[in-house]
Amino acid sequence: MKTSAKRVALLMGLVLLLNANLVGTPTDVQATANVTVTVDNIMEWAGDFTDITIATHITAKSSAPVGSGTATLYTNGDVHITADITTAAQLKLGSDPNQILLTSYKLTDDGDGTNTTGGTDQGSYTLHGSFLLSSPYAITHVAGDGADIITLWAQAENPSGEVADAGDYSAIQTLTASWGNP
Repeated sequence: MKTSAKRVALLMGLVLLLNANLVGTPTDVQATANVTVTVDNIMEWAGDFTDITIATHITAKSSAPVGSGTATLYTNGDVHITADITTAAQLKLGSDPNQILLTSYKLTDDGDGTNTTGGTDQGSYTLHGSFLLSSPYAITHVAGDGADIITLWAQAENPSGEVADAGDYSAIQTLTASWGNP
């Protein structure tokens, strides 16, 4: 009987040991979830350009002061920029269409179109009536860089062969971004 009691005690110990492993804390289990989202083509200005105030006054016939403003263009594709070439983009004194300054523009940006989203900076100013008309400003998107800081430069000069009337001149230049490079 001693052997039987030992066997029963040993068997009960094994059962309790097995039960303890079965009833104890379960092992971790995992489940996965696939998450998907689609990003559409995005092209938008963060806001209007900062105001361009040409701080240097025109003080002589040959004066040609410049000023600049910036705006951020968000894009995840290639775009091009065109400009308003109407008289709205020409500096004028009040509402008198005869009191004008020669108004020229150029664009630069913070990218190069190779390593960062951007284009080729314009080196020369172009009169408002032909600014970006035959050659829009091309911006090439580079993966991982979806923002391009555009700088619009403005230059004011006296009309050819005369000096403008004294006063504060103003203009509104509107730039339009469109898909693709021309």
